[in-house]
Amino acid sequence: MQRNISISIRILLALSIIFVPLVGMQPTAYAATPSSQIDAVLALDVSNSMKESDRNKLANEAMKMFIDMLSPTGDKVGIVAYTDRIEREKALLDIKSEADKQDLKQFIDQINHGAYTDIAVGVKEAVKVLENGADPAHEPMIVLLADGNNYLNKNGSRTQAQSDQELNQAVADAKKMGIPIYTIGLNADGQLNKSVLDQIASKTGGKSFVTDSADDLPQILSEIFASHLKLKVVPIDSITSNGKYQDVKINVPNANVLEANISIMSEKPVEVRLIDPAGNSVPIPSSDVLQSKSKSYSLLKLMQPEQGDWTLQVKGVAKDKIDINLIFNYDLALTMKPIPSKSYKPGDTIDIESYLISNGQPLDNKELYNNMNAVALLKDVDTGKTVEVPLNNKGDRFTGEVTIKDKHLYELIVKAEDKSFYRETKPVQIDAKSGKVTTPPPTESGGPAEDKPFPTLLVVGGVLGAAALAAAAFFIMKVMKKANRGFVGQLVIEIKDENTGEKSYPQYKKLNSFRGKFTLHQVLQLAPELKETEKIVFTPGNQDRIMIRSNGDSTIEKSGRAVQASNGVELKNGDRITVPLASVDKTIMIEYLV
Repeated sequence: MQRNISISIRILLALSIIFVPLVGMQPTAYAATPSSQIDAVLALDVSNSMKESDRNKLANEAMKMFIDMLSPTGDKVGIVAYTDRIEREKALLDIKSEADKQDLKQFIDQINHGAYTDIAVGVKEAVKVLENGADPAHEPMIVLLADGNNYLNKNGSRTQAQSDQELNQAVADAKKMGIPIYTIGLNADGQLNKSVLDQIASKTGGKSFVTDSADDLPQILSEIFASHLKLKVVPIDSITSNGKYQDVKINVPNANVLEANISIMSEKPVEVRLIDPAGNSVPIPSSDVLQSKSKSYSLLKLMQPEQGDWTLQVKGVAKDKIDINLIFNYDLALTMKPIPSKSYKPGDTIDIESYLISNGQPLDNKELYNNMNAVALLKDVDTGKTVEVPLNNKGDRFTGEVTIKDKHLYELIVKAEDKSFYRETKPVQIDAKSGKVTTPPPTESGGPAEDKPFPTLLVVGGVLGAAALAAAAFFIMKVMKKANRGFVGQLVIEIKDENTGEKSYPQYKKLNSFRGKFTLHQVLQLAPELKETEKIVFTPGNQDRIMIRSNGDSTIEKSGRAVQASNGVELKNGDRITVPLASVDKTIMIEYLV
């Protein structure tokens, strides 16, 4: 077997020498690029004080609506429920289907409450979850729902000073990693510590929201979702139901809308129907219209909807107030023509030209420009002051100029917006002290491509080379796959002393660092008195599951019954098992979470 691997590696190297240069010479092709993907962690204070402030669990409903507004595939969501310790946690889950969203929402409904609160515990863990699992290409964020107060256990060793120090460090880490924290202060009992939540948000580039009623939470989560993706919530006039279907006009403004999220919030159930711009009835749900329902909201997600006036027909309980909001998600970015690199001094003017791009190319949609305004924002980094200069709308671009006033460091961006979204260019630094200009890398070709002969031979050669490389790589990967297969999720472990009945605090052990297999003894950090656990072995299973088996005398119990541990037991998300240890009168309780 080793000889076969060696031969395959040699073949792979030879093929790479021959074909890789050809592959690199293929012309660049732009794939359809959706709007920014999100990696979000929802951090929830689940202390008893929050339970009293939200008796109807509307916070849960709001979080579930936030999850429903995410794209059907590609985004990631993690959940941290904390008191003065981590009560429940879910590592970042890569959303691949509506079933994944349902899994997250079920997890939220299963969260219990506790007696104490330590906000630093929740923020620190939320940052850690993103640090360990976020995709560098995604937009990270934390949504923190809390009242800003700590209620520490007086009989414990934790002090307020220790908590404050840990919180400050966690906030600094979030800022360093570019993670904005959006805070929601629920002030139902009048005890909100607003200043703490404001500081967390402002120091990390997030926003802070406050409400006296949990009823406002769905609206606030909509605002956070829109703000993070540079979108706007488009409110529709509330309607008072007459018990019959009532028409609500939904205007899809242009063909660049990727998704139209229609949230319908009501205290009582509603029924909806949908009619497209051509007057045809659209099935709900369908491949182009996704629907999510809860006890306090309904959400429709129209995928790449046709431009024009849609009709939403809503039927509720008579005299019930129904609120409707729109959030459009766009395949659009804003770029700026490079600023000439020359020595700038006070009094110099800089010409600006900025335009929208879609699918990597300048946008060919003058109708969209008609409804937009743009400004140049020139920030004096030395003084912190920003000058806003309106730009001219030329129908397919925005133009204007800004003036350098002092021998300072400046940062220039362009912001363009209409009623449903806004976009900003990457910042350009202009150093009027030294004359340097630092521009971001180009996001597109800068204009129509020059016509060149299509390199047919190179492309064919590149394809054949890529196919040969893939075949060789597949053979090697197949041989090594089993030994290097990774794990997902985490184990929540508690240890019970059978003599005293005491249980340890839950330990959260992420599994993404293991490959092929690991033992329970490794997870318990090689505790010498638990050497018996060396015989408890975990291996990867299919569909985000794991297998556990005992290679010794230890038994494994699931649902209160002993199972054939030597044959292996499959664990899926939420499964719990116990492992009684005969040698030390302890029982290890394990929950597997994905």
